[in-house]
Order: sequence, then structure tokens, then C-alpha cells
Amino acid sequence: MVNLSAGKGNEKYKIVIANSALPYEILKNAIKNNPKIMVVTDSGVPKKYINLVTKTLKNKTFYVHIVPKGESSKSYKEFRKIISKLIDKNFDRSDAVIALGGGVVGDLTGFCAATYLRGIDYIQIPTTLLSQVDSSVGGKTGINITQGKNLIGSFYNPKIVLIVIKFLSTLSEYEYKSGMGEVVKYALIRNTKLRKILEMNSKQIKKRDLKVLSNIIEESIKTKSKIVVEDEKEEGIRAILNFGHTFGHAIEAYNNYKKISHGAAITLGMVIASKVSFYEGYIKETQLKKIISLIESLELNTNHSKYKYAQLNKFIKNDKKINKGKLNLILVNNKFKAFKTDNFDIKNISKAFD
Repeated sequence: MVNLSAGKGNEKYKIVIANSALPYEILKNAIKNNPKIMVVTDSGVPKKYINLVTKTLKNKTFYVHIVPKGESSKSYKEFRKIISKLIDKNFDRSDAVIALGGGVVGDLTGFCAATYLRGIDYIQIPTTLLSQVDSSVGGKTGINITQGKNLIGSFYNPKIVLIVIKFLSTLSEYEYKSGMGEVVKYALIRNTKLRKILEMNSKQIKKRDLKVLSNIIEESIKTKSKIVVEDEKEEGIRAILNFGHTFGHAIEAYNNYKKISHGAAITLGMVIASKVSFYEGYIKETQLKKIISLIESLELNTNHSKYKYAQLNKFIKNDKKINKGKLNLILVNNKFKAFKTDNFDIKNISKAFD
């Protein structure tokens, strides 16, 4: 079992990584002062995982709320349903919600917790690789609207994050690869150790080896938590966590958040951002090829030819990183360190799509 932490001061919280069993005692201790619990999950989460969590709640008043699987549930409609249920069941500030699922469930549940009665406790129990390495840590919560992804939300930290790597054994290949896209992000923006792990263990990663996955998850979380502690509200360095996201979110929006997973879209976004980095002169062609080779070694798709800059431009213009009317891009330099800039030739974005 690995114990990490994120946040700072009164906002600090524990992150526990367990290989195969849900740490019951830790969960029980986390909710000991919460009389009522609502578990929010989705229709894709195996019932046995829901039972594992509710087993811990047998001496509590608890409810299970299931939302439809998929990005479409990260919506005002589902947000309203959960809030209404919390009101109907008389939840107060002493109670808590548990997010059991992937990034959609975590972001949606966290936003409900952040806004209900101006804030109640919530616990993250992520069940997908993407949520275990990325979205469950950092305190970002929110929902999507027609105009774009995550445009409504807040920064609100969980009480604790409990990660069970064994939960990944039932994950579809599609979802597993989606999460691996976010892992690659951490390897490319700051973590040299993680990049070497990916380069040397592609076969074990594809086989979902628990030991290698434990190292990958730990290194990803260490990278994210360090950055988040430095910049909790994304006013500075935290923006580098969005490497690939400007273009990836545009691809998702273009597809109406269907047909392509978040991680797959971000992977394509990272390829495009790396090409822009090359055309801007920040990395050499050999380094661009190395980035693409690493991604492909994990059997992730790097072919973005079906998407054109003209198609995505209106979605890019809705990006949260627009500041004072100027788009900020996250690019990488020749030391594989990401940075934010609004000083670039717009023609190089169009060129990266060719």
C-alpha cells in the first residue's frame, strides 16, 4: 500500500494506492463522522465494486445513485438529479457523498459536493486508469455544457482518494487506453522517470501488470500533486497539466463527446501540440519522432488526419485557456518540459494539422 498526499494546509488530503483490496478500515475512518452517505456511480461500474463499498456502509444510512455511463452524464441534467436527491433525503453539512467510478462520476459528484449547502464532504474511489492517475487528484470538479467541456465547475478537494489498482482488471481496452493517454502526458511534461518506465515496459503495461501499474500510477500522481500544490487555482504552472487538452477538448466537442474517449482525444491533442512545438522550433524532429514512437509503442492512436483545423477552430476559441482574448498553448521544449505561451505563429497550428 502506498500513501501519498495532495493539497496544502487545511486543504491537504491523503491518496492511498492499494493493489488488490479496498482498504476498508481507511474508508471507515474517513466517514466515521458522516451519518448519511450517498454513493454516486455509473451504469458501467461492476456491481461487485458497488457492493464492496456499500459493505463498509452497513452501519450508516446510505443511498446509491446510478447515472448513465459516458461523458453525457457530466451535465446539468444529472447534476440537478443528484442535488434533488440530496435535498429529498435531507442531507446536511455533516453528511457526505462518495464518487465511485471514472472521471465523469468524479467530476460530477465533486461538483455536487462543492455546491450543495456550499460544500459537503466527498470521497473519491476512482475505478478507471484515467481517473486514478489524473482526474481524482487536484480538486477540479465540473460539468460540460453545449459550448464546451468543463466550462462550469469549481476547485474543491476530496476528503480522501482511495485507489484500488485491481479495479482496472475489468476495464475495457478502450477505457484502459484512454487512461494511458493521460499517463503519457505526465511522462512528456515533467517526469523523466515515468517516461523511462513507459519506454522499458510497454509489454507489461499492455498486460496490465500490477507492479508496473502501481509504479505508473504513483509517479503520475506525484507529478500532478506536486504541480497542484504549487498552483492550486491554475494561475501559473498548473496550466502545463493541460498539455494536449486545447486540441483534445476541441476534438471531443466536435464529436459531441461521443465516438472518441477523453484519453484518445487528448493523445491526438498531444501529437498536434508536439508538432506545433516542433514547428515553433522548441524541439527537434528526432524528439518529435520519439514522442510519437512512445505513444505508438503503447498501441495508442496518433493519426489525427480526419480532423482539420478549420473544423476545430470554433471549439478552440472556447478553450478555458483564452486569456484577454489570446489563446495560450501548452508546448514542450527540448528537455521535455512543458510551458505555457501565447507567443506563437498561428500558421504553425494549421501546419500541425496537415
